[in-house]
Amino acid sequence: MVLLLCVAMSGCVNGGKRAVMDMQEAGDRADSIMDAVLGHIDPAVQWAHAPTTTGTCDVTRRRTVMTIVSEARRGSFLGLVDRFWRKSGYRIKAINNDVDVPAIYAQTKDGFGVSLIIGYEGQAFFEVDSPCVNESEVAESTTPPNGPAYEGVYPLPRPNVHSDFWSAGTP
Repeated sequence: MVLLLCVAMSGCVNGGKRAVMDMQEAGDRADSIMDAVLGHIDPAVQWAHAPTTTGTCDVTRRRTVMTIVSEARRGSFLGLVDRFWRKSGYRIKAINNDVDVPAIYAQTKDGFGVSLIIGYEGQAFFEVDSPCVNESEVAESTTPPNGPAYEGVYPLPRPNVHSDFWSAGTP
């Protein structure tokens, strides 16, 4: 019965509770989550927006790090993000220690899923998934990237920005 009510009301979350935000607000919240973690990374990395996607009641925002994170620095990068998310009160749901694709998966107190995955050639991918929220239009992120925008380019290029720190040990 609760499930039917939830579906009928559209935009409910866990246990039949009504969502308190719409998809645009969820997209904005996802941006603030990524702004916070990327702003905490020191030395800073260059990043670009990846596509925003929507489901029937959820929003996913993505950012791709264009700075090369060398194999020697991946543990430091993941550790920095892990500590920041824990300090921010996020629940760490899983850590993938696979050398080829290390990753961290967490959840915010308000139900947003956050992840960091290190992929091919040390490219880092941040993703934030909203909980189910009220349906609405969703504009693209207004947060400007701190490097080239790559508007209309997909997939994004491989990491191409060298950092004396994060790229240490790469040619």
